[in-house]
Amino acid sequence: MENDYFCDNVFCLNIKMRENVFDNLLQQLSFGPKVPAEVWRALIAELDDVQKGRLALLAREVSQTHFGKGVYVRALIEISSYCRNNCHYCGLRSGNRLAQRYRLDKEQILECCHQAAALGFNTFVLQGGEDPMQTDEWIADVVAAIRDEYPAKAITLSVGERTTTGYELLRNAGADRYLLRHETANAGHYSHLHPRSMDIDNRRRCLADLKRLGYQVGSGMMVGSPQQSVEHIVEDLMFLDELQPQMIGIGPFIPAAGTPFADEQAGSIDETLLLISLLRLRFPKALIPATTAVSTLCDNGTQRAVLAGANVVMPNMTPIDYRDKYSIYNNKKSNGCESAQQLELLSEKLDGIGYYVDFARGDYLQ
Repeated sequence: MENDYFCDNVFCLNIKMRENVFDNLLQQLSFGPKVPAEVWRALIAELDDVQKGRLALLAREVSQTHFGKGVYVRALIEISSYCRNNCHYCGLRSGNRLAQRYRLDKEQILECCHQAAALGFNTFVLQGGEDPMQTDEWIADVVAAIRDEYPAKAITLSVGERTTTGYELLRNAGADRYLLRHETANAGHYSHLHPRSMDIDNRRRCLADLKRLGYQVGSGMMVGSPQQSVEHIVEDLMFLDELQPQMIGIGPFIPAAGTPFADEQAGSIDETLLLISLLRLRFPKALIPATTAVSTLCDNGTQRAVLAGANVVMPNMTPIDYRDKYSIYNNKKSNGCESAQQLELLSEKLDGIGYYVDFARGDYLQ
């Protein structure tokens, strides 16, 4: 009996010690001026299931404190599947002979915006590969036309690496936000994922330019990309802490046919959700999407991401005839709840977890 009593007390003491350590980690994550590498490492790799559940609950509470239970929706328009780059993970890579190519013209993009506006969207997201035909001047002309017709709506661009002058031209034309994931903050890992023609210093320069020019900037990374380690993720999180982006997009790596990584294993949904929760606590006012990659790998991925702290969804507004051609990874979802035309399905999914579709512009909270 005495031994049992002693063991029970030791067990309870150990639990209490673990919880004290966990509480300390959360304090440093939420309120520390800088999160040390060892704290990120512990939060990524050393939490048990109970602590992970508590982390998700706290992240959800923080998200609701700042944004309520509304989930912002953005109309995603994929403007081109051509790309000059040959990134090893992307289905749109220039060397992929299996890729189906298209590019939307100005009138098609404007028609997508008209349809999105009619559905109630207040943010348009123009996303595409680095198409040599869609120059800075061409995109600026499209942005200016959208801005002229919709002066109160937000225009987000996600069209890759460009010159400082190019980013300035697009900003002056009326672009509000720019999405450019850094993908990995480790130089060696970056080289493993990208061709020799690309380097991490230029990606960092692009993000610095975008911040300086006054864009609301989005960055982020893939989870579970080939040869990614815990240390790489720690570097990613520390880079985001340094960058202080207004938007953070992360999703699991998914292999794409016709790429060097076609036979690699997809990233983990659970690890992605853990990182969403960590990022919500570190960046309480950031705009964090439930990415299409999450819903592609998991039927209820959107709901799980929202319950982990995400607060943005980007339904697809690309013309239906082109959606399957924008194949950045295998089996990418673009219909059903991922389609802008079927918002009622998304609304039902969110309603099932106590949330609702919010059509507001959803700007970054200062």
